[in-house]
Amino acid sequence: MGETVTRHRGFRARLTLTAAQAERLDQQAHAARALWNLLHELFTVSGARRPPISYMDAEIRWARANIEWFAVLPAQAAQAVLKAYRQAWVNCWEGKAGRPAYKSRSRAMLAVDIPQGRDLHVMRVHRRWGMVNIPKLGRVRFRWTRELPGVTKRGPAGRITGARLIKDALGWHVVFRTQCDMPLLEGRDWVGSHVGIDRGIAVPLALSDGTSYTHGPWLNEEEGTRLLHAQQQAARKEQLKQPGQRASKRLSAVYDQIRHLRARAKRRVLDWQHKATSAIAKDYALVSVEGLDVPGMIRSARGTVEMPGVNVAQKSGLNRAIAGEAWGRTVELLTYKLEEQGGFLVRVPAPGTSLRCSECGAVTPGSRESQAWFGCRNPQCGWAGNADFNASRNIDQAGLVLASAAGRAVVRQT
Repeated sequence: MGETVTRHRGFRARLTLTAAQAERLDQQAHAARALWNLLHELFTVSGARRPPISYMDAEIRWARANIEWFAVLPAQAAQAVLKAYRQAWVNCWEGKAGRPAYKSRSRAMLAVDIPQGRDLHVMRVHRRWGMVNIPKLGRVRFRWTRELPGVTKRGPAGRITGARLIKDALGWHVVFRTQCDMPLLEGRDWVGSHVGIDRGIAVPLALSDGTSYTHGPWLNEEEGTRLLHAQQQAARKEQLKQPGQRASKRLSAVYDQIRHLRARAKRRVLDWQHKATSAIAKDYALVSVEGLDVPGMIRSARGTVEMPGVNVAQKSGLNRAIAGEAWGRTVELLTYKLEEQGGFLVRVPAPGTSLRCSECGAVTPGSRESQAWFGCRNPQCGWAGNADFNASRNIDQAGLVLASAAGRAVVRQT
């Protein structure tokens, strides 16, 4: 048996809960949120030199034994909140994240941790369903969409180390934290197995071999109409709401409709991204992408009162389109999937990739004739073709150079 490497992955599945079970989980999540806020108030008001961790165990046990609404939170989930709050401050002091903040009831994501995998007792009961044990809730069904390590014979080698229960607009989900033992791949043969990818709006993923990955609208016509109608309703009702006043029940119901439709669209985005990146990681050993500064690209063009921006409406539409494609997440998915397949991802500098001719390498003014077409103005070349295809070829060539300079044995197919 070859050498293996341990990788940590998360597997998300939708829970099937009764109304009583969903209400019980809501209570647990709000208790966890309240515990976070109490810890935050204690630490920030008292001015302690270190976040509360070990010396708060007795106080948490007393609260669970004497406060009714707090007793619904399992003991291990309460300890997980305590450790998460301490780690949040550690990340802040090390410069990895901002300061921990108060979690409001209306904006905070509802979540409950199950730190130990031994308490889950996961089993598969049907081709489409599995069962998991949730503390203070019992056995609950979840949608079986992939093999979990250590559960079935066909599943990957490894084990489930814990889980996190998360609620979004589509309901409660369970995210299994897994530790998988995967074979260590030395590296695939990259001769004829490399590609450059140009990320865009009209063509989300354009590959240097001429193929592309596209998609339609994330919401169909009926869903898009419902979302627009709900957004218009919310805008009208918000005009009648006084500053600082809580949203009415009708306005809250409209907000729920908007969240539900947006969550459905996000789920479809993730599904498309996973399928596209899995296919690319399987077909190619070396993938090159542009090192784009996406946060800088979607920065608002509104400007200031003294220096107002120009074409603000057009820039806002472009920002929404870029954010909807989630370019950064595409690269993250490609990175770990290529690593598991023995491949490699290279980020190349973005300047010049869309203006340089991929055939002769010349940069001549006016070659980028339109957003979709490139025609080289070099008299010795004259190559013309799709602008996205041209950019992806430039990215592929630059990625090969960078990979070779990094000591990778890359041989370009001639």
